[in-house]
Amino acid sequence: MYNTALRILKNSFDAEDMMQESFLIAFTKLSTFKGEVTFGSWLKRIVINKCLTLLKKNKRFEEVKLEVKRNYDTDEENVDYSSIKSETVLASLNKLKDNYRIALTLHLIEGFDYEEVSEIMKISNQNSRTTISRAKSKLRELLINEKSNSIKT
Repeated sequence: MYNTALRILKNSFDAEDMMQESFLIAFTKLSTFKGEVTFGSWLKRIVINKCLTLLKKNKRFEEVKLEVKRNYDTDEENVDYSSIKSETVLASLNKLKDNYRIALTLHLIEGFDYEEVSEIMKISNQNSRTTISRAKSKLRELLINEKSNSIKT
């Protein structure tokens, strides 16, 4: 839960605060837990919602405007991603804009599908898909740049 909060907020103090608040909410709302999902999933959803609320409150979270344009000019380079370390991927992930980072974290790391990401982030399903697609492209670009920089040195 802490790692989820930290990946969303990028600040250990805020992540700890959100963890504490989430556990308090879970404890006080335990009677509303219906058992339809595992307790861990229910608690993780509370943590994610609290973190997103904090980001919105601090106005650090912006919605990607829905303007679907494909860029066919860029050629996909054949890059061997297997040689990239997980630390490099996480560091590159942290360089992304907040909404990209959050969408990718929810989708790729936490395992939520597009519809669940759209519900959590309170955006449309299409916007969720667009945001995740753009975030993947940006992450891929950062990883390619990181890999080419490490080869040069």
